[in-house]
Parts: sequence; structure tokens; C-alpha cells
Amino acid sequence: MSHIFPRHTKSLPPVAVSGQGCYLTDASGKHYLDASGGAAVSCLGHGDRAVIDSVKAQLDQLAYAHTGFFTSEPAESLADLLIANAPKDIDRVYLVSGGSEATEAAIKLARQYFVEKGQPNRGRLIARKQSYHGNTIGALSAGGNEWRRLCLESGGNSPAAFSERFDLRLIRRRGQVSLVQLVARAFPSRRPCASGFGLRRGAPKAASARLQRRAARSVF
Repeated sequence: MSHIFPRHTKSLPPVAVSGQGCYLTDASGKHYLDASGGAAVSCLGHGDRAVIDSVKAQLDQLAYAHTGFFTSEPAESLADLLIANAPKDIDRVYLVSGGSEATEAAIKLARQYFVEKGQPNRGRLIARKQSYHGNTIGALSAGGNEWRRLCLESGGNSPAAFSERFDLRLIRRRGQVSLVQLVARAFPSRRPCASGFGLRRGAPKAASARLQRRAARSVF
């Protein structure tokens, strides 16, 4: 029995034990052609000696330094390389570990920018249909990947309903209102699904008129 929460609940994936070039090998010895490069982004292949040696050398020198307090030579070098190949007028890099985190960071940065400019009502996001990322609730709410959102909606309603009204300020106020209540007030004709959010029970059944007005504002 695996204690890993699977991507698919009806089957367990094979156990990968090694990789070389464009091939992966599982615990039974079966070989797989990794034609897409994992999630279509691992273009260097498996077992590349230059990559392995570089990672080992960095681990011997420094494995981790919190970016809230330090920068590092590898991070600075990577940023310089990215900016050297970036479009004109882009001169800053924000490093993250994945696409969903990047989407979340971009949303927060854009939101903070307009709040600090004195334009807090600017909060609508435009997403492309079938946009890729959605491992976090914010990225999923802001994006347009329909099939990934169906399990979080009630009765297969339009995915647009999942993202039209989502107030960050209320979610930060613990104990006043739950995300499910926000969705219920914003879309009274729909029945929100709580299972996807991991929300606690016992939130108040009623809120003030001010909270109700804020719940109806469009943020995502």
C-alpha cells in the first residue's frame, strides 16, 4: 500500500527507479520512452552527467538559503542569463519552483501593485481557455482549464462561475466567513462543493451587509 496521495484514485502508477537519456525504468525492469520530457518541460533528459556534476558541486557548497534573507550566486547568474534573453525593458526575475506557484505570485504581484497605487477595485483577471496550471486553488480559479475545475463545481456548472467572484480580503479574515459561503452568496442559484477546499465546518451562517457586498465584488 502506498501512502502517496495519487493523481488518479483508481490506479497506482509504476515505481520509477532509474532514468537514462529519454528512457525511464520501473521497479519491474520495464522501460518507457519519456517522449514528452515528464510534464513536457524536462528537455535535458535523464542522467545527464553535466547536470549531475553541477548539482553535486552546488550541494557541496550550499544547499539552501531563504530568499527572504539571502540571495546566492547561482540565483544571480540565472537571473542575469534570463534577462539577457528577455524582451526589452524587462529587468527583474522572480524565481519560483513551479508553474502554479508562478501564477499565484503573478496574481499577488499584480494585485499588490494596484492596491498600492490606490486602485484597489482593479482585480479582474483574463485567462486563456485551457490554461495549463492549477495545482493551487488561486491558479485554478484564475485560469481557464475546464476539466480540472469540474470536480470542484456543483453539477457540472460552467467553470466561469468558479472564478467570477472571489474575494481575497474575506478569506484572510478567519472566522468571519468561509469560501463556500462566499461562493453561495455570489451565486445563490448554485450549490458550491466544499470537498475540494478542505474547509472547516462551523463558520457563521450569516454575515453583515458589508460582508455580503464585499463577497459580491469580483476579484478573480
